[in-house]
Amino acid sequence: MSDPTLDPDLRSWVPVPEGSDFPIQNLPYGVVSRKGEPPRIGVAIGDGALDLGELSLAGLLDGLDGVRHEIFLADSLNPFLALGRGAWRAARERISGLLAEGDRRILDAGLAERAIVPVADADLHLPFIPGDYVDFYSSLEHATNLGRMFRPEGEPLLPNWRHLPVGYHGRSGTVVVSGTPIRRPFGQTAPEAGEAVPAWGPSRLLDFELEVGFVTGPGNALGEPIPIDRVGEHVFGLVLVNDWSARDLQRWEYQPLGPFLGKSFATSVSPWVVTMDALAPWRVAPPPQDPEPLPYLRADEPWGFDVGLEVGLAPEGAEVVLFSRTNLRGLYWTIAQQLAHATSNGATARPGDLFASGTISGSERGSQGSMIELTEAGRRPLELPGGSSRAFLEDGDTVVLRGGCEAGDRPRIGFGEVRGTVLPAGGVR
Repeated sequence: MSDPTLDPDLRSWVPVPEGSDFPIQNLPYGVVSRKGEPPRIGVAIGDGALDLGELSLAGLLDGLDGVRHEIFLADSLNPFLALGRGAWRAARERISGLLAEGDRRILDAGLAERAIVPVADADLHLPFIPGDYVDFYSSLEHATNLGRMFRPEGEPLLPNWRHLPVGYHGRSGTVVVSGTPIRRPFGQTAPEAGEAVPAWGPSRLLDFELEVGFVTGPGNALGEPIPIDRVGEHVFGLVLVNDWSARDLQRWEYQPLGPFLGKSFATSVSPWVVTMDALAPWRVAPPPQDPEPLPYLRADEPWGFDVGLEVGLAPEGAEVVLFSRTNLRGLYWTIAQQLAHATSNGATARPGDLFASGTISGSERGSQGSMIELTEAGRRPLELPGGSSRAFLEDGDTVVLRGGCEAGDRPRIGFGEVRGTVLPAGGVR
Protein backbone atom coordinates (compact mmCIF):
# COMPACT_ATOMS: atom_id res chain seq x y z
CA MET A 1 0.00 0.00 0.00
CA SER A 2 1.35 3.44 -0.92
CA ASP A 3 2.31 5.87 1.83
CA PRO A 4 0.20 9.07 1.60
CA THR A 5 2.89 11.06 3.46
CA LEU A 6 5.21 10.50 0.46
CA ASP A 7 2.75 11.59 -2.26
CA PRO A 8 4.79 13.87 -4.57
CA ASP A 9 1.72 16.06 -5.07
CA LEU A 10 1.17 16.65 -1.35
CA ARG A 11 1.49 20.32 -0.41
CA SER A 12 1.50 22.19 2.89
CA TRP A 13 -0.31 25.35 3.96
CA VAL A 14 3.07 26.41 5.38
CA PRO A 15 5.02 28.14 2.57
CA VAL A 16 7.89 25.96 1.33
CA PRO A 17 10.40 27.64 -1.02
CA GLU A 18 11.14 25.92 -4.32
CA GLY A 19 14.01 23.47 -3.90
CA SER A 20 13.83 23.51 -0.09
CA ASP A 21 15.42 20.62 1.78
CA PHE A 22 12.30 20.39 3.91
CA PRO A 23 9.03 19.88 2.00
CA ILE A 24 6.08 18.18 3.68
CA GLN A 25 7.32 14.81 2.34
CA ASN A 26 10.43 15.09 4.54
CA LEU A 27 9.47 16.23 8.08
CA PRO A 28 12.84 15.53 9.76
CA TYR A 29 13.04 15.76 13.54
CA GLY A 30 15.24 18.05 15.61
CA VAL A 31 15.39 20.05 18.84
CA VAL A 32 14.56 23.75 18.50
CA SER A 33 14.17 26.73 20.81
CA ARG A 34 13.13 30.31 20.40
CA LYS A 35 15.74 32.70 21.72
CA GLY A 36 15.75 32.53 25.51
CA GLU A 37 13.21 29.69 25.74
CA PRO A 38 13.67 25.99 26.60
CA PRO A 39 14.33 23.59 23.73
CA ARG A 40 11.54 21.34 22.42
CA ILE A 41 11.09 18.67 19.77
CA GLY A 42 10.23 19.99 16.32
CA VAL A 43 10.06 18.99 12.68
CA ALA A 44 11.43 21.10 9.83
CA ILE A 45 8.99 22.44 7.25
CA GLY A 46 10.23 24.97 4.67
CA ASP A 47 12.14 27.73 6.46
CA GLY A 48 10.47 26.96 9.78
CA ALA A 49 10.15 24.33 12.46
CA LEU A 50 6.86 23.01 13.79
CA ASP A 51 6.98 23.02 17.62
CA LEU A 52 5.51 19.65 18.57
CA GLY A 53 5.40 20.68 22.22
CA GLU A 54 2.83 23.38 21.39
CA LEU A 55 0.72 20.93 19.41
CA SER A 56 0.92 18.34 22.17
CA LEU A 57 -0.19 20.81 24.87
CA ALA A 58 -3.09 21.85 22.63
CA GLY A 59 -4.25 18.25 22.30
CA LEU A 60 -3.56 17.96 18.57
CA LEU A 61 -1.27 14.95 19.11
CA ASP A 62 -3.60 13.11 21.50
CA GLY A 63 -4.31 9.46 20.84
CA LEU A 64 -0.87 8.52 19.49
CA ASP A 65 -0.03 5.17 21.04
CA GLY A 66 2.50 5.57 23.86
CA VAL A 67 3.20 9.25 23.14
CA ARG A 68 2.75 11.34 26.29
CA HIS A 69 2.67 15.15 26.26
CA GLU A 70 6.07 15.46 27.93
CA ILE A 71 7.83 13.49 25.19
CA PHE A 72 7.59 16.46 22.80
CA LEU A 73 8.52 18.89 25.58
CA ALA A 74 11.83 17.08 26.09
CA ASP A 75 15.21 18.59 25.17
CA SER A 76 16.28 15.54 23.15
CA LEU A 77 14.67 12.97 20.86
CA ASN A 78 15.75 10.07 23.07
CA PRO A 79 12.38 9.46 24.82
CA PHE A 80 10.59 9.52 21.46
CA LEU A 81 13.20 7.22 19.89
CA ALA A 82 12.59 4.66 22.64
CA LEU A 83 8.93 4.25 21.58
CA GLY A 84 9.70 2.39 18.35
CA ARG A 85 8.42 2.28 14.83
CA GLY A 86 4.72 2.15 15.58
CA ALA A 87 4.82 5.46 17.45
CA TRP A 88 7.18 7.01 14.91
CA ARG A 89 4.85 6.09 12.08
CA ALA A 90 1.70 7.30 13.85
CA ALA A 91 3.35 10.63 14.71
CA ARG A 92 4.51 11.17 11.13
CA GLU A 93 1.03 10.51 9.74
CA ARG A 94 -0.59 12.90 12.24
CA ILE A 95 1.97 15.67 11.67
CA SER A 96 1.72 15.30 7.89
CA GLY A 97 -2.05 15.57 8.09
CA LEU A 98 -1.90 18.68 10.30
CA LEU A 99 0.46 20.41 7.87
CA ALA A 100 -1.29 19.33 4.66
CA GLU A 101 -2.91 21.92 2.43
CA GLY A 102 -6.59 22.21 3.36
CA ASP A 103 -6.19 21.05 6.98
CA ARG A 104 -7.11 23.89 9.35
CA ARG A 105 -6.72 22.29 12.78
CA ILE A 106 -3.59 24.28 13.70
CA LEU A 107 -4.96 27.47 12.15
CA ASP A 108 -8.39 27.18 13.77
CA ALA A 109 -6.77 26.60 17.17
CA GLY A 110 -4.90 29.89 16.74
CA LEU A 111 -1.56 28.09 17.06
CA ALA A 112 0.13 28.91 13.76
CA GLU A 113 2.13 31.91 14.96
CA ARG A 114 3.26 30.17 18.12
CA ALA A 115 3.80 26.68 16.67
CA ILE A 116 5.73 27.61 13.51
CA VAL A 117 9.16 28.82 14.62
CA PRO A 118 11.24 30.62 11.94
CA VAL A 119 14.56 28.75 11.94
CA ALA A 120 16.43 32.01 11.28
CA ASP A 121 15.21 33.25 14.69
CA ALA A 122 15.75 29.99 16.57
CA ASP A 123 18.54 27.91 18.08
CA LEU A 124 19.05 24.38 16.77
CA HIS A 125 20.38 21.95 19.36
CA LEU A 126 21.95 18.50 19.29
CA PRO A 127 18.87 16.46 18.35
CA PHE A 128 19.71 13.31 20.35
CA ILE A 129 22.05 12.42 23.20
CA PRO A 130 24.26 9.52 22.11
CA GLY A 131 25.17 7.17 24.93
CA ASP A 132 27.47 5.40 22.49
CA TYR A 133 29.09 6.37 19.21
CA VAL A 134 30.57 3.93 16.69
CA ASP A 135 32.41 5.00 13.54
CA PHE A 136 32.78 2.50 10.72
CA TYR A 137 35.18 2.27 7.77
CA SER A 138 32.63 1.20 5.16
CA SER A 139 33.66 2.86 1.89
CA LEU A 140 35.74 0.58 -0.33
CA GLU A 141 37.23 3.55 -2.18
CA HIS A 142 38.20 5.38 1.01
CA ALA A 143 39.68 2.29 2.66
CA THR A 144 41.68 1.53 -0.49
CA ASN A 145 42.97 5.10 -0.80
CA LEU A 146 44.14 5.25 2.82
CA GLY A 147 45.57 1.74 2.69
CA ARG A 148 47.79 2.77 -0.21
CA MET A 149 48.98 5.83 1.72
CA PHE A 150 49.57 4.11 5.06
CA ARG A 151 50.91 0.81 3.69
CA PRO A 152 52.49 1.69 0.30
CA GLU A 153 54.40 -1.59 0.10
CA GLY A 154 51.48 -3.84 1.07
CA GLU A 155 47.91 -4.65 0.14
CA PRO A 156 45.61 -1.60 0.53
CA LEU A 157 42.93 -3.63 2.32
CA LEU A 158 43.69 -5.76 5.34
CA PRO A 159 42.43 -9.37 5.11
CA ASN A 160 39.35 -8.76 7.29
CA TRP A 161 37.99 -5.73 5.40
CA ARG A 162 35.83 -7.56 2.84
CA HIS A 163 34.41 -9.92 5.47
CA LEU A 164 33.05 -7.49 8.07
CA PRO A 165 32.28 -3.79 8.53
CA VAL A 166 35.37 -2.54 10.37
CA GLY A 167 34.72 0.08 13.04
CA TYR A 168 35.92 1.64 16.27
CA HIS A 169 34.19 3.00 19.35
CA GLY A 170 34.29 6.82 19.37
CA ARG A 171 33.69 9.34 22.13
CA SER A 172 30.01 10.25 22.46
CA GLY A 173 30.71 13.24 24.71
CA THR A 174 32.31 15.17 21.86
CA VAL A 175 29.43 14.74 19.39
CA VAL A 176 28.25 18.30 18.71
CA VAL A 177 25.59 19.96 16.58
CA SER A 178 26.32 21.82 13.35
CA GLY A 179 27.65 25.32 13.94
CA THR A 180 29.75 24.40 16.99
CA PRO A 181 33.32 25.75 16.53
CA ILE A 182 36.05 23.10 16.40
CA ARG A 183 39.23 23.72 18.41
CA ARG A 184 42.41 22.44 16.73
CA PRO A 185 43.63 19.61 18.96
CA PHE A 186 47.01 19.14 20.63
CA GLY A 187 48.67 15.74 20.62
CA GLN A 188 51.71 13.58 20.02
CA THR A 189 53.11 13.06 16.56
CA ALA A 190 55.86 10.81 15.23
CA PRO A 191 59.45 11.82 16.09
CA GLU A 192 61.00 14.28 13.66
CA ALA A 193 63.99 13.12 11.60
CA GLY A 194 66.94 12.66 13.92
CA GLU A 195 64.82 12.81 17.09
CA ALA A 196 64.30 9.94 19.52
CA VAL A 197 61.06 11.11 21.15
CA PRO A 198 57.72 12.14 19.66
CA ALA A 199 56.79 15.78 19.15
CA TRP A 200 53.98 17.52 21.10
CA GLY A 201 51.89 20.35 19.76
CA PRO A 202 48.87 21.38 17.70
CA SER A 203 47.86 19.08 14.87
CA ARG A 204 49.25 20.32 11.57
CA LEU A 205 47.23 17.89 9.43
CA LEU A 206 43.65 18.66 10.46
CA ASP A 207 41.06 17.05 8.21
CA PHE A 208 37.31 16.60 7.77
CA GLU A 209 35.47 13.36 7.00
CA LEU A 210 32.27 13.31 4.96
CA GLU A 211 30.00 10.70 6.56
CA VAL A 212 26.38 9.73 7.05
CA GLY A 213 25.24 8.32 10.39
CA PHE A 214 22.16 6.51 11.63
CA VAL A 215 20.40 6.96 14.97
CA THR A 216 18.92 4.00 16.81
CA GLY A 217 15.61 3.61 18.58
CA PRO A 218 14.44 0.94 21.06
CA GLY A 219 17.59 -1.16 20.94
CA ASN A 220 18.25 -4.66 22.24
CA ALA A 221 18.88 -6.41 25.54
CA LEU A 222 22.42 -7.33 26.55
CA GLY A 223 23.38 -10.64 24.97
CA GLU A 224 20.61 -10.54 22.34
CA PRO A 225 21.92 -9.50 18.88
CA ILE A 226 19.77 -7.55 16.42
CA PRO A 227 19.32 -9.83 13.39
CA ILE A 228 19.73 -8.16 10.04
CA ASP A 229 16.11 -8.76 9.04
CA ARG A 230 14.97 -6.73 12.09
CA VAL A 231 17.31 -3.76 11.72
CA GLY A 232 14.44 -1.68 10.32
CA GLU A 233 12.72 -1.81 13.71
CA HIS A 234 15.70 -0.12 15.35
CA VAL A 235 16.91 2.57 12.92
CA PHE A 236 15.04 5.86 13.27
CA GLY A 237 16.80 7.96 10.64
CA LEU A 238 19.96 9.37 9.12
CA VAL A 239 22.10 12.45 9.81
CA LEU A 240 25.08 14.05 8.13
CA VAL A 241 28.32 13.58 10.06
CA ASN A 242 31.72 15.27 9.98
CA ASP A 243 34.13 13.14 12.00
CA TRP A 244 37.00 15.62 12.27
CA SER A 245 40.42 13.96 12.14
CA ALA A 246 43.96 14.95 13.08
CA ARG A 247 45.92 12.85 10.61
CA ASP A 248 49.34 13.37 12.17
CA LEU A 249 48.07 12.33 15.61
CA GLN A 250 46.19 9.42 14.06
CA ARG A 251 49.15 8.03 12.17
CA TRP A 252 51.37 7.95 15.28
CA GLU A 253 48.81 6.44 17.66
CA TYR A 254 46.58 4.12 15.64
CA GLN A 255 48.67 0.94 15.82
CA PRO A 256 47.88 -1.53 17.32
CA LEU A 257 44.47 -0.52 18.76
CA GLY A 258 43.12 1.95 16.19
CA PRO A 259 41.98 5.60 16.37
CA PHE A 260 42.04 7.50 19.66
CA LEU A 261 42.90 11.18 20.29
CA GLY A 262 43.24 11.94 16.58
CA LYS A 263 39.48 11.34 16.27
CA SER A 264 37.92 11.87 19.68
CA PHE A 265 38.15 15.67 19.94
CA ALA A 266 35.01 16.47 17.86
CA THR A 267 32.30 14.90 15.70
CA SER A 268 29.72 17.26 14.13
CA VAL A 269 26.20 16.19 13.15
CA SER A 270 23.35 17.88 11.32
CA PRO A 271 20.52 19.30 13.48
CA TRP A 272 17.83 17.36 11.59
CA VAL A 273 17.31 13.58 11.60
CA VAL A 274 15.76 12.46 8.30
CA THR A 275 13.49 9.49 9.02
CA MET A 276 13.60 6.14 7.31
CA ASP A 277 10.00 6.72 6.19
CA ALA A 278 10.99 9.90 4.32
CA LEU A 279 13.89 8.05 2.67
CA ALA A 280 11.80 5.04 1.54
CA PRO A 281 11.57 6.15 -2.15
CA TRP A 282 15.35 6.56 -2.28
CA ARG A 283 16.35 3.06 -1.21
CA VAL A 284 18.48 1.24 -3.79
CA ALA A 285 20.48 -1.95 -4.07
CA PRO A 286 23.97 -1.55 -2.58
CA PRO A 287 27.12 -2.43 -4.55
CA PRO A 288 27.81 -6.15 -5.04
CA GLN A 289 30.00 -7.72 -2.36
CA ASP A 290 32.79 -10.16 -3.13
CA PRO A 291 33.13 -12.54 -1.39
CA GLU A 292 29.53 -13.02 -0.30
CA PRO A 293 29.28 -12.04 3.38
CA LEU A 294 28.53 -14.58 6.10
CA PRO A 295 24.83 -15.42 6.57
CA TYR A 296 24.28 -13.04 9.50
CA LEU A 297 25.28 -10.13 7.22
CA ARG A 298 23.01 -11.03 4.29
CA ALA A 299 19.92 -8.85 3.88
CA ASP A 300 16.86 -9.43 1.71
CA GLU A 301 15.92 -5.71 1.59
CA PRO A 302 17.80 -3.05 -0.39
CA TRP A 303 19.81 -1.10 2.19
CA GLY A 304 21.52 1.38 -0.14
CA PHE A 305 20.34 5.00 -0.27
CA ASP A 306 20.56 7.40 -3.21
CA VAL A 307 21.73 10.46 -1.27
CA GLY A 308 23.89 13.02 -3.06
CA LEU A 309 26.63 14.49 -0.86
CA GLU A 310 28.93 17.48 -1.23
CA VAL A 311 31.68 19.28 0.66
CA GLY A 312 32.57 22.95 0.60
CA LEU A 313 35.24 25.05 2.29
CA ALA A 314 35.27 28.74 3.13
CA PRO A 315 38.54 30.37 4.21
CA GLU A 316 38.00 33.03 6.84
CA GLY A 317 36.03 35.92 5.33
CA ALA A 318 35.43 34.13 2.00
CA GLU A 319 32.54 32.36 0.32
CA VAL A 320 32.05 28.58 0.39
CA VAL A 321 33.73 26.78 -2.51
CA LEU A 322 32.44 23.29 -3.36
CA PHE A 323 35.21 20.84 -4.16
CA SER A 324 33.88 17.32 -3.61
CA ARG A 325 30.70 15.48 -4.63
CA THR A 326 29.81 11.84 -4.07
CA ASN A 327 26.81 9.60 -3.20
CA LEU A 328 25.86 7.36 -0.29
CA ARG A 329 24.62 4.67 -2.69
CA GLY A 330 28.22 3.53 -3.31
CA LEU A 331 28.83 2.57 0.34
CA TYR A 332 30.14 -1.03 0.40
CA TRP A 333 28.94 -2.02 3.90
CA THR A 334 25.32 -0.97 4.49
CA ILE A 335 23.79 0.43 7.66
CA ALA A 336 21.89 -2.84 8.15
CA GLN A 337 25.15 -4.78 8.07
CA GLN A 338 26.76 -2.24 10.38
CA LEU A 339 24.10 -2.57 13.08
CA ALA A 340 23.78 -6.34 12.72
CA HIS A 341 27.55 -6.72 13.11
CA ALA A 342 27.88 -4.20 15.95
CA THR A 343 25.36 -6.15 18.03
CA SER A 344 26.28 -9.66 16.81
CA ASN A 345 28.33 -10.33 19.95
CA GLY A 346 25.43 -9.30 22.19
CA ALA A 347 26.47 -5.66 22.60
CA THR A 348 23.58 -3.25 23.13
CA ALA A 349 22.26 -0.37 21.06
CA ARG A 350 20.15 2.18 22.93
CA PRO A 351 17.82 5.05 21.99
CA GLY A 352 19.91 7.89 20.58
CA ASP A 353 23.07 5.92 19.85
CA LEU A 354 24.98 7.14 16.79
CA PHE A 355 26.59 4.85 14.20
CA ALA A 356 28.52 6.62 11.42
CA SER A 357 29.53 5.25 8.03
CA GLY A 358 33.14 6.33 7.98
CA THR A 359 34.39 8.57 5.18
CA ILE A 360 32.36 8.21 1.98
CA SER A 361 34.46 8.48 -1.19
CA GLY A 362 33.91 7.81 -4.86
CA SER A 363 36.37 6.50 -7.41
CA GLU A 364 36.77 9.72 -9.43
CA ARG A 365 38.95 12.67 -8.49
CA GLY A 366 36.76 15.23 -6.77
CA SER A 367 34.55 12.56 -5.21
CA GLN A 368 36.72 11.85 -2.17
CA GLY A 369 35.36 12.59 1.29
CA SER A 370 38.50 13.84 3.05
CA MET A 371 41.37 16.26 2.51
CA ILE A 372 44.00 13.54 2.83
CA GLU A 373 42.52 11.86 -0.25
CA LEU A 374 41.68 15.00 -2.22
CA THR A 375 45.21 16.40 -1.82
CA GLU A 376 47.00 13.03 -1.89
CA ALA A 377 48.29 13.58 1.66
CA GLY A 378 49.17 17.19 0.88
CA ARG A 379 51.13 16.57 -2.32
CA ARG A 380 48.44 18.16 -4.54
CA PRO A 381 46.93 21.07 -2.59
CA LEU A 382 43.43 22.29 -3.44
CA GLU A 383 43.50 25.57 -5.32
CA LEU A 384 41.03 28.16 -4.00
CA PRO A 385 39.80 31.43 -5.53
CA GLY A 386 42.11 34.35 -4.88
CA GLY A 387 45.29 32.30 -5.26
CA SER A 388 45.28 30.49 -1.91
CA SER A 389 45.50 26.72 -1.53
CA ARG A 390 44.97 24.04 1.10
CA ALA A 391 46.84 20.84 1.81
CA PHE A 392 44.97 20.45 5.10
CA LEU A 393 42.63 22.70 7.10
CA GLU A 394 43.87 26.01 8.48
CA ASP A 395 42.60 28.07 11.41
CA GLY A 396 39.56 30.10 10.40
CA ASP A 397 38.46 27.62 7.71
CA THR A 398 34.78 26.64 7.68
CA VAL A 399 33.85 23.21 6.34
CA VAL A 400 30.29 22.67 5.10
CA LEU A 401 28.76 19.26 4.32
CA ARG A 402 25.40 19.02 2.55
CA GLY A 403 23.24 16.15 1.37
CA GLY A 404 19.93 15.36 -0.25
CA CYS A 405 17.85 13.09 -2.48
CA GLU A 406 16.76 14.46 -5.87
CA ALA A 407 15.34 12.74 -8.90
CA GLY A 408 12.44 12.99 -11.32
CA ASP A 409 9.24 14.65 -10.16
CA ARG A 410 9.73 13.98 -6.47
CA PRO A 411 10.37 16.89 -4.09
CA ARG A 412 13.92 17.12 -2.76
CA ILE A 413 14.49 15.38 0.56
CA GLY A 414 17.39 17.23 2.16
CA PHE A 415 19.49 16.95 5.30
CA GLY A 416 20.36 20.62 5.71
CA GLU A 417 24.04 21.01 6.42
CA VAL A 418 26.83 20.35 8.88
CA ARG A 419 29.00 23.42 9.38
CA GLY A 420 32.07 23.86 11.57
CA THR A 421 34.79 26.52 11.82
CA VAL A 422 38.33 25.69 12.92
CA LEU A 423 39.61 27.66 15.92
CA PRO A 424 43.28 27.92 16.93
CA ALA A 425 44.65 25.28 19.28
CA GLY A 426 44.10 25.87 22.98
CA GLY A 427 45.24 22.66 24.68
CA VAL A 428 48.06 21.77 27.05
CA ARG A 429 51.22 23.43 25.78
